[in-house]
Parts: sequence; C-alpha cells; structure tokens
Amino acid sequence: RRDLQDMEAAGLLRRVRGGAQALGGRPTQLTEPPFDYNATLNRETKRAIARKAVELCGERDSIIIDGGTTTFAMTEFLVQTKVEVLTNSIPIADFLMRHGENRVTLPGGEIFREQQLILSPFDNDLTHRFFASKLFMGAQALTQHGLMQSDPLLIRAEQKLIDQAEKLVVLVDSSKFQGRGSLILCPLSRIDIVVTDDGISDTAAALLRDAGVEVMTVPRWQNRSAA
Repeated sequence: RRDLQDMEAAGLLRRVRGGAQALGGRPTQLTEPPFDYNATLNRETKRAIARKAVELCGERDSIIIDGGTTTFAMTEFLVQTKVEVLTNSIPIADFLMRHGENRVTLPGGEIFREQQLILSPFDNDLTHRFFASKLFMGAQALTQHGLMQSDPLLIRAEQKLIDQAEKLVVLVDSSKFQGRGSLILCPLSRIDIVVTDDGISDTAAALLRDAGVEVMTVPRWQNRSAA
C-alpha cells in the first residue's frame, strides 16, 4: 500500500478501489474493481443469495448469467442442473465447462483481464441470437432510479443482455441499497425479482414492491465479509 501511495505521488499511477490504474491507459479500460478483489467481499452472503437464485432455474432452461462475483457463486449450485447458459464471464464459463453437464455459450468480444469479462463493441453479435427465460445480474447499486452501474461499457453490454431475457433477476446483498452509481442501466419496473439478504431495510423493500418487483431474501452472514 505504501508503494502504491509513493507511485501515485510520483505521478506513475492512479489508485482505485482494490488496486491501481496506469495513467494514460486506453479509454476502453473498465473502471470496475478487479474480480479477485470483489470475490472476497460478503462471500458467504453471496453464496446464500446465489443458491436461492438457482432455485429459480427449471430443467432445460436457457439462462443468461452476467459477469460478477455474486452471479459467479451460482456456478457451485448449477452443477446439479441441466441448463443452457450464455455468459460474458470467463470464470463462470470455465467453472461450468469443468463441472456438470450444462451447455455454455460465450459471446465474442474483447477480454477485460481484471474483471475477467468479455464485452463486445458490436451491436449485432451472438447475444442477439440467444433468448433466455431469465437473466441473472448483479449491480453497482439499487436505488429509486433503478439498477445502477458506473461504467459506460458495462451499461452498453448489459442493456443488450436485458433485451434478450424474458425476466430480469437481480442478485445483490443489502449493502447495495446504500450504494450509488452514476448511470442508470434500467428502471425498477424492468426488474422482475430481486434476491438479497434479510439486511434489506423496510424502506428499500417497499420501494421494490411498489414498483412491482418480487423480493426474495436469505439470512445474512455476519462477520464473514472477507476471506
């Protein structure tokens, strides 16, 4: 940490949450924290949320799983199912390829190493040929404005995924209701189900239900935010 502070003071890099970013990097670089960093946060709560989400999957379902550490936690419980999965996440695809019998499809695009995502700059890519009964997605935050993200590249890629799914299922721990994002991915009215933990406030739960969103909760794990 001291080395990063010294290098930032010398103008060699810019510190970001979870690490550092080279100055003068490509404009296509994502601003999201690295996957490995996010994976250490609220790990057991994410597993409980993911387990509940997998219960929504029927046999032979076609589903889309957006990249993220909460959605990645679904892979452990998908091993015993037989579903068809489209995902832009390298860790999700790798795990499902090595475990179970689920059919896995990856879209074409550029690999973003730190977030371990594949994002396509093209509108007419493989995503438009895959229709899913459900899309499972995380979020930077959930507010009265809707599902929030902070990176324009993610917004563009995730909007394409939303268009290809009958139902949108959002997986977030209760801390995301206090978070903020600078960009609106979709309004609350587009979300069908939110799976979260029982730390969600009554105000946040009422906000979702008033927008027609089904709220499913799991017990929150205490004092297990990192490993």
